[in-house]
Amino acid sequence: MYLPARAFNSYQMWSDYDREVIERDLGYAASVNLNAVRTWLCYEHWLEDPEAHGRALEHFLRAADERDIRVLLGVFEGVGEPPTEENLENTNPVDAVGVFSPSGDVVRNPDLWDRPREFVRWVMDRHRDDDRLLAIEIMNEPGWTIQKSFARGMHETLREERGDVPLTVGSTSLANNTDYAEWGVDALQFHYNFPSNAAILNDVLDQATSMQEATSKPVWFAEWQRIRTGRGFHSKVEGDEWQPDYSSMAPHIHRAGVGNFFWTLMVQPAYTVAQRKQGVLVGLFHEDGAVWDLEDARSIKAMSGDPSVDHLEERKEWPEWAAAAEGGT
Repeated sequence: MYLPARAFNSYQMWSDYDREVIERDLGYAASVNLNAVRTWLCYEHWLEDPEAHGRALEHFLRAADERDIRVLLGVFEGVGEPPTEENLENTNPVDAVGVFSPSGDVVRNPDLWDRPREFVRWVMDRHRDDDRLLAIEIMNEPGWTIQKSFARGMHETLREERGDVPLTVGSTSLANNTDYAEWGVDALQFHYNFPSNAAILNDVLDQATSMQEATSKPVWFAEWQRIRTGRGFHSKVEGDEWQPDYSSMAPHIHRAGVGNFFWTLMVQPAYTVAQRKQGVLVGLFHEDGAVWDLEDARSIKAMSGDPSVDHLEERKEWPEWAAAAEGGT
């Protein structure tokens, strides 16, 4: 998963797009042999300035391609707070938020879906056959109610405009794929950020590999972070569980042979405010290229068959710019 370290939502990534930061961060990704990243576009920024969004996206894809990294590109985001001006622009590490996109008013009213469909066509006109893309994801975690209806409607447009690039949906769980398979997706996803133990993780991985064999479609573990006690995403964080621990999951995922995306490349306060209130920090690389944990870097790079990380420095210190969120609120 990729957002620049100081971007709390995709609007901030694209509206404040910094080519030097993008090239630096993708260089970090390449240094641990990552061959794909997952990120989202921003409908709200596109409404403001489609030409600027297009230029930034082209640079991002070119920079990734130069480092042999393909991009899983999301169109809409189903998770977060409403995309108000305040929420889109807030960069306070204590209370800045991810935003869902588009707004609830648009999602709930099919009469207002013409502009989002135009956005989908804009993406597909430029990138339907773009081999720099691993896949195009219509929406991240559209849920079960009105967002699901919106996502299905947008996916219909995606399919009408399809080219060679595979299509997918950011599925919360393996079970949700029953619906998404009916939509005609080419790749299936599941997200499980915080399994409570290795046995549960391996059971889910077994289910994923079975689904891959049964459907003859790739199944990607598209969001994961660490093993953490408790049950569920919002369970209480115990002890040092506020910090990254990719090495608790990476060897199991590697053995299963499942394509995957960990959350997240850059060290930053947690994406969701509920996690941030518990002082949760995520990420592998600091902005200066040091890593939070060498064993995490080693276990991630080992998925490529090369566990050497002698070129990296470890630093378990909160970024100075994010210190206000340290320890929770």
